[in-house]
Amino acid sequence: MARAITHLHVVIFFFTFLFVFEFIASARRLDEATMLERHEQWMAHYGRIYKDPTEKAARFKIFKKNVEHIDASNAAANKKYKLSANKYADMTDEEFIASYTGYKATTKEAILGSFSYGNLSDVPSTIDWREKGAVTTIKDQMQCGCCWAFSAVAALEGINQMKTGRLVSLSEQELVDCDDQNHGCNGGFMETAFKYIINNHGLATEADYPYGGEDGTCDKAKTANPVAAITSYEQVPMNNEMALLQAVANQPVSVAVNGGQGSDFRFYTSGVFMGQCTSTYLDHAVTAIGYGTSEDGTKFWLIKNSWGTEWGENGYMRIQRDVDAKEGLCGIAMHPSYPKM
Repeated sequence: MARAITHLHVVIFFFTFLFVFEFIASARRLDEATMLERHEQWMAHYGRIYKDPTEKAARFKIFKKNVEHIDASNAAANKKYKLSANKYADMTDEEFIASYTGYKATTKEAILGSFSYGNLSDVPSTIDWREKGAVTTIKDQMQCGCCWAFSAVAALEGINQMKTGRLVSLSEQELVDCDDQNHGCNGGFMETAFKYIINNHGLATEADYPYGGEDGTCDKAKTANPVAAITSYEQVPMNNEMALLQAVANQPVSVAVNGGQGSDFRFYTSGVFMGQCTSTYLDHAVTAIGYGTSEDGTKFWLIKNSWGTEWGENGYMRIQRDVDAKEGLCGIAMHPSYPKM
């Protein structure tokens, strides 16, 4: 009798195991089918076409990994921000960084001693330079690693509007083509761009020297009528969010962040970003155009990016301010600078 019971238990266990195995396999097949459908929908939305089935299979594998991470992040409790499978969802970190970032600091830059806003103690609790007419519409650097040019230009557009009363869209392409101390689509540094602008007595307008999304030969004819001349630039003291607050209270400021390697930054879509990033690895340049406090009391920086309006909150991000790390979240307080008129 004992043997019969034991044998029965084995049979039950065997069929239970088969049932569970088949259930898990079926769920995986369903998940895979769902993910394949999501990939097809994503491809249709962004007009993505692959050259052959081999490339499509490889891109699907990357897409699936990224989307699983995005879904898991969005499902987590108490998250103050959301991620989305945007146009970068079928790219690896390395591919994304190579095409859509481009911040490269240089050790040759001297540390400037002056910081005009260092003695300011009375700063507003919130500011948004868009509301003051000092921010042009969101632009898109496309697959060109020249975020440094967009960051520098946005800061210049801001101070120019403040001084002249006119908001003029200025030329990133002139910096890409003509600033030979930076590296165009292969990266650059905002302070080096400010030096070019000083030496050139300003920049051409966007209308006169439009953006093309790739390296080109400097067109001297298009640079013949520069506007928005600056006299100097200043660095905000490093690793000091209070000093950055003083600067942003007075004008838009160029900043560097970790926007690619191991970061949730590139998939951000809404809320106050408090996510995964390596604070001391800086690979992307943006512009701090304000700051404030959310309804739940979370302090944030408001930044303008150069990845088009489908990224983030119509091209902008709110990123947590006053964090424990001295360099700020994603390194935002490490290398800020701004032009002076």
